[in-house]
Amino acid sequence: MPRDEIKIAAIKSEEEDIDAPLRPYEILSYPADFTLEVLVDKWKKGEIKSPKLQRRYIWKIARASRLIESFLLGLPVPPIFVYQDRNDNSLLIVDGHQRLRSIAYFFSGWFGEVDDRERVPFRLEGLSAESPYLGTNFDQLKNTDIKTFNRFKDSVLRAFIMKQIQPADDTSIIEVFERLNTGGMIAQGQEIRNCIYEGEFNELLKKLNMNENWRKIVGKTVEDKRMRDIELILRFLALYHNIAHYEKPMKAFLNKFMKQYRRPPTPREDDSEAKKKTITVKQKEFSERMAAFETLFTQTAEAIVKYLGITPFHIRNGLNAAVFDSVFTAFGRNLSKINIANPTTAEIKRVASHFRNLLADAQYVKSISSATTDKDVVPQRLTKAEQLIFG
Repeated sequence: MPRDEIKIAAIKSEEEDIDAPLRPYEILSYPADFTLEVLVDKWKKGEIKSPKLQRRYIWKIARASRLIESFLLGLPVPPIFVYQDRNDNSLLIVDGHQRLRSIAYFFSGWFGEVDDRERVPFRLEGLSAESPYLGTNFDQLKNTDIKTFNRFKDSVLRAFIMKQIQPADDTSIIEVFERLNTGGMIAQGQEIRNCIYEGEFNELLKKLNMNENWRKIVGKTVEDKRMRDIELILRFLALYHNIAHYEKPMKAFLNKFMKQYRRPPTPREDDSEAKKKTITVKQKEFSERMAAFETLFTQTAEAIVKYLGITPFHIRNGLNAAVFDSVFTAFGRNLSKINIANPTTAEIKRVASHFRNLLADAQYVKSISSATTDKDVVPQRLTKAEQLIFG
């Protein structure tokens, strides 16, 4: 297994959740034909945004060159899919990131970003030796063949624009990413949340993911490239605070919690003074909430390592997320019952013994291995973990 991937055992009771629809939506979808010049202009202005997913720009210059040649020759090019944000009407790329960035690179004259040390002049390569465009760059095309240049910049790339009508939010974009993203490896849940729910809470999760004790618990010094370690932290915080309101599927439960704490409210210029004061109070409450999340997680991670050691949730086939959920949350809810700073050998042995008894308990083993999708199975695991470890 690659050193930047964590092996996490599947939770049988959540297998059905993978393909479960989140909720019914009313979505408006319509085609729009943009010229390449207009698309690049929108890209530069930030009106079209690239999702912050793990899937970075991966095309080689030869492949990008063949895309540009397709436009020059008038060959058909697959459409892109974008999602319209209801707040600022910006367009988030769902599918077509590699194509759009390749076009923007050619217009700029450079293959790569400004801060990329491997950035090189973008001259078309990897084409047939007979191609009239082999070795051509944007400025050369503009200065030597204005007819072809105008036809190129006015070439059309069709975009399918999607916008959620009902409910009055942007929650359907999670479903859109899962169903329409075709860029090779399908994005994982937390990769999508990292894009859709970017904000202070998302940044806190990334910070917590680098906690020294946490890295010992997951068993990898480097972050998981699919962000599954970050999702485990989100699972803990969501279950700790909202276990009484847990509803399946788990992915919807996590989406709702992350959206709830995405970022603090911000005042608008035309808000009344009274409303601005209210927002200031809410901003303070938000900061306090983030600080509480951090304290809870770091103390729980420290307690786990001191009492259960490193990689305690690697039961058989990788990290067992069901055991992690219940035990990590149980520890978080019972920090006041244990000595975190300087536990005695006797205290450590007692808790570790109770943990082993939990893993041998028939009822608990059934709850973590059963394929039942009953919504009560998650709180049942937690209750059993608390009973057997902390009495």
